[in-house]
Amino acid sequence: MRVLIAGASGLIGTALGTRLRESGHDVRTLVRRQPGAPGEFTWDPPAGTLDAGAIESVDAVVNLCGSPMLSGRWSAARKQTIADSRLEPTDVLAEAVAEHGVGVFVNASGVGFYGDTGSTPVDESRPAGGGFLAGLCVDWERATEPANRAGARVVNLRTGLVLSGRGGLLGPLKPLFWLALGGKLGNGRQFMPWISLTDEVSAIVHALEHDAVTGPMNVCGPDPATNAEFTKAMGRALHRPAPWWVPAPALRLALGEAADEMALVSQRAVPRVLESTGFTFIHDTLDDALAAAL
Repeated sequence: MRVLIAGASGLIGTALGTRLRESGHDVRTLVRRQPGAPGEFTWDPPAGTLDAGAIESVDAVVNLCGSPMLSGRWSAARKQTIADSRLEPTDVLAEAVAEHGVGVFVNASGVGFYGDTGSTPVDESRPAGGGFLAGLCVDWERATEPANRAGARVVNLRTGLVLSGRGGLLGPLKPLFWLALGGKLGNGRQFMPWISLTDEVSAIVHALEHDAVTGPMNVCGPDPATNAEFTKAMGRALHRPAPWWVPAPALRLALGEAADEMALVSQRAVPRVLESTGFTFIHDTLDDALAAAL
């Protein structure tokens, strides 16, 4: 299979490219500079341009583009950057997939689609929730429509919190827990839909290879944990106490709107599509996923 990856230099994209190459697939990557290696092609999403050679004879396109969600308070400018970094690449690639007749388009999205769902388990049939992230995910998935109308099989990856020792959520958390400064956020009852990096990449490969997978797909482990449970599991994994507690008002003071949309939001997402199409998790418990990552 010949696969074109956008966002190939990120945590997930790097691991995906490595997995596909090791499996014998032909991988092409998009870069926003002059190509410096075989298989690299230039594009400029804000300008709407893409090297036509990148997508010729490609079997599938995977788009993982998006700037970090949580990097301080969300100003209007920061929210616009978060949105543009996702919608502009998707617009360009969806149109290119449609124009060149590519058969499969796997595009990033997020469990933020559901908003705050409390303790209720939610699968892919759940409608969109409210808030900035839910609205962004709706627009993000809607941007794939040109590819869908052209007959491509489109998969929207509603990804949870990816656990890896190389970055992502655990990047900033690991030093805090090592220093015994870890603790629950708010009341700790909010659900966190986690997934190991290994299973995240396997799920994307599963989406590429299985025609039965189409539309939204929750990319998260089978047993979402509450924040309090996650905190205890991190402490166990690192053999450190995690006695602290960050009150919700303090989080809101520090993060503003992002506190309620990310740190305090509860999303008990379950991977119905993955499991119903035969996917097998390597790390099906939080302890297993943290042990692999840490």
